[in-house]
Amino acid sequence: MANLPGAPANIDRRSGYCSTNSIFYSKRKPIPLPTTPHLSVTAFISSRHHSGTTALIDAGTGQTISFPALWRSVSSLATALSSRFSIRKGDVVLLLSPNSIYFPIASLAALSLGAILTTTNPLNTPGEISKQIADSNPVLAFTTLTLIPKLSSFSFPIILLDSSSPKSSDSRITASIDELLQTPPDPSIPHEPISQDDPATLLYSSGTTGMSKGVISTHRSLISMVAIILNRFKLDEAAGTQTFICTVPMFHIYGLAAFATGLLASGSTVVILSKFEMGDMLSAINKYNATYLPLVPPILVAMLAVSKPLPLGPLRKMLSGGAPLGKEVIEGFKERYPMIEILQGYGLTESTAIGASTDSSEESRRYGTAGMLSPNTEAKIVDPDTGVSLPPNGVGELWLRGPYLMKGYFKNEEATKGTLDPEGWLKTGDLCYIDDDGYLFIVDRLKELIKYKGYQVAPAELEALLLTHPDISDAAVIPFPDKDVGQFPMAYIVRRPGSDLSDTTVMEFVAKQVAPYKRVRRVAFVQAIPKNPSGKILRKDLIKLATSKL
Repeated sequence: MANLPGAPANIDRRSGYCSTNSIFYSKRKPIPLPTTPHLSVTAFISSRHHSGTTALIDAGTGQTISFPALWRSVSSLATALSSRFSIRKGDVVLLLSPNSIYFPIASLAALSLGAILTTTNPLNTPGEISKQIADSNPVLAFTTLTLIPKLSSFSFPIILLDSSSPKSSDSRITASIDELLQTPPDPSIPHEPISQDDPATLLYSSGTTGMSKGVISTHRSLISMVAIILNRFKLDEAAGTQTFICTVPMFHIYGLAAFATGLLASGSTVVILSKFEMGDMLSAINKYNATYLPLVPPILVAMLAVSKPLPLGPLRKMLSGGAPLGKEVIEGFKERYPMIEILQGYGLTESTAIGASTDSSEESRRYGTAGMLSPNTEAKIVDPDTGVSLPPNGVGELWLRGPYLMKGYFKNEEATKGTLDPEGWLKTGDLCYIDDDGYLFIVDRLKELIKYKGYQVAPAELEALLLTHPDISDAAVIPFPDKDVGQFPMAYIVRRPGSDLSDTTVMEFVAKQVAPYKRVRRVAFVQAIPKNPSGKILRKDLIKLATSKL
């Protein structure tokens, strides 16, 4: 086993555990990272040598962008943002868009100037988007014509990402991206040097608990994650270039780190689907000879549910994230598609995506595992009651440490202190253990997030919304298991005296105010919400009550 630099010599070679300091060290070979203090993630990606020719393909239109055209476009847009819109280091730029070939260009251009990129889910409501904008205070937005109504209460300039922008009376629309890409690149335009420790992205996550918070990832965080992604897929060693189908949302940390930035460093081709449709995905796999397919577990389950084998062409690897796959799914898929390896990964927005992964079929056959720790990663398993760090097979909260961790939560020092300790450990909020062979297993979520098709839903956010209803005196939201979507929000409601509030009314009330993935899809009425002496909802009791009837 290769030890991390500075790691003690007395590490158990099998588990990666050091009994001297109770730390687990990654069993994977460390990855060298750039040591130059001033380096942006854009410069890191664009400087890497490869033999790739086509960078991006729009699966819907067939439009392609070569690597030379990609880097010219990034330079042109950066020049326009600097000279025409005075975008400077530290300015926040909003990107509100479905997946698009312009998403990576806008991201890399903004990051090259030291601007901070904040993204949001196009499915979010205007109210949800407004909260993020009020917190992050962007000076400019990239979006599409159909999404502009979600920005109706803001006056910042808007750049349209539609390839041919129809006329609009909205005075905030200052340009289309096609127009700005005609700007002659001017590398001599001065901008402040960008440090690896400067903020790069501001993505909003429910974090380890509670309401949505802005997660600050630095250029170092992204550079480290790009290096881990390239190493994981062995893209530096691959014979010929690889083609990835991008179904993962680019506004999400995994989509942004891998498909809008990281894979471009290897010369890989990214085929972009604006939204997931099974037929479109299969068509793109075969048309573009895709070798890699990232997805979330519900899509993989849906593929397995089809009675006949699907035409998967040259596909060789499928990458699943969001929740560990069960033995039946892995074995069933392997039996039907023996040529395809299933790889899994575990990560958070706070860890800039991957903290552990399975990197081969053999590793994925360790059923229920999230994989082994990523390169350059250390972990502790900490007993949440005593604070004691545990040895292999001990169940406790997973703490991670590595170069890719977030800098902290934006304008939220209290939440940062509660999640990042002074020694640089990220408290993930996941109850886990690491076995004798160094494999990570997730037992439960301390942080109580609901995972709907890979999207995170915070119960606290829905509970706060439910309590604004005049007929509701108390409410609790729990994850309800579902084989198609993973989990969906279920609400326990205490009606006000005299109210005849119905479950349909509750669901409609929530649906009008949140994105579709956050909707409450099941309601039960109770006399009281169970709570501990300090007033904390006993969610485990409610989960047991709900699932006992299954």
